[in-house]
Amino acid sequence: MAISPLTISSYTLTNALGRGNNASHVALLEGRSGLRPCDLEDVGLKTWIGRVDGLEAIVLPENLSTYDCRNNRLAYLALQQDDFSESVGRAISQYGVERIGIFIGTSTSGIATTEQAYLHKNPTTGQLRADYEPEKTHNVFSSASFPRAFLGLRGPALAISTACSSSAKVFATAHRYIEAGLCDAAVVGGVDSLCMTTLYGFNSLDLISEAPCRPWDIDRQGINIGEAAGFALLEKADAAPTGPRLLGYGESSDAYHMSTPHPQGAGAVLAMQQALDRAGVTPDDIDYINLHGTATRANDLAEDKAVVQCFGNRVSCSSTKGFIGHTLGAAGITEAIISLLCLNSDLVPPNLQTENPDPELYANVTLTAEQRKLNHALTNSFGFGGNNCSLLFGRPV
Repeated sequence: MAISPLTISSYTLTNALGRGNNASHVALLEGRSGLRPCDLEDVGLKTWIGRVDGLEAIVLPENLSTYDCRNNRLAYLALQQDDFSESVGRAISQYGVERIGIFIGTSTSGIATTEQAYLHKNPTTGQLRADYEPEKTHNVFSSASFPRAFLGLRGPALAISTACSSSAKVFATAHRYIEAGLCDAAVVGGVDSLCMTTLYGFNSLDLISEAPCRPWDIDRQGINIGEAAGFALLEKADAAPTGPRLLGYGESSDAYHMSTPHPQGAGAVLAMQQALDRAGVTPDDIDYINLHGTATRANDLAEDKAVVQCFGNRVSCSSTKGFIGHTLGAAGITEAIISLLCLNSDLVPPNLQTENPDPELYANVTLTAEQRKLNHALTNSFGFGGNNCSLLFGRPV
């Protein structure tokens, strides 16, 4: 049964390609990657990362200084792009601060601050430094409470941490809260920043690629980790008639394995089918699919089977992780906004770095950019533990 669509009246994205939407859009058009050899602190891994320049120099406002960490600096930087904060201010004047919810996805939040706190603890007493405040940095809710405080919102607030689907699921959560009458509009988003925990953790699972990642390539070696922050303002369509639309969403759980997807993509199929059903459209209506496309052998294979089962090989697909890496808890919002940029400019971006498509994968993966009319785009986010979310967007009206 189709749901009531929501208008995405404002959105912004910051990642390794640069600050603001235009930086990502231009790089997608040019086929230019933001990945670079790992240069994070003293991480001794041979890999590539999607790093946002300049975070070390960011200074939070004095009244929010206790939130200082790499993650919240990244959020602060992103919130100042594309007039997003001004758009939220307009919404506040329309709805009031208590009627705008905020729903943010993350996987590690500000865990890098905890890493540093333990690296530099007192060697004799084990005491951590006095200014270490985990509730405003490491705590998952920090990723929601910081932008909530910065924007001056007082409506419902949630932080969602379901691995790589975290900031896709915020769209579904916001829709339910608005439909239930708990808020009139919502800021949704995601932020995840580079840290040693994820770099060494994924390396221990043999999932890190030493070269720039190549989704769907026969020689794919694994992921490159990136960092990103993105935010979107959702409103009821009758209150905000102009803008792209959230038409549908689907959520499922594989209930299969802690770190490996269902080999036939069973949960992914459920998520994509739910998104189609809630949007009231058919597979033939979809013009572009932004793949989760991590470039690991198991994930690409499972997603390929799911996509082919739902859509055949008609729909143009691509993974954009070759541009920015896998931004983990921020992957959902990142690829949602990329899908919006594609709808707005009728662009199918390339599956960057893929030179030799795996002959055992059958989805219609696009290797070079295409310009053609796009009306509907689907984006997939599939995380550890089999947490799946698919979002379906319609072009601006």
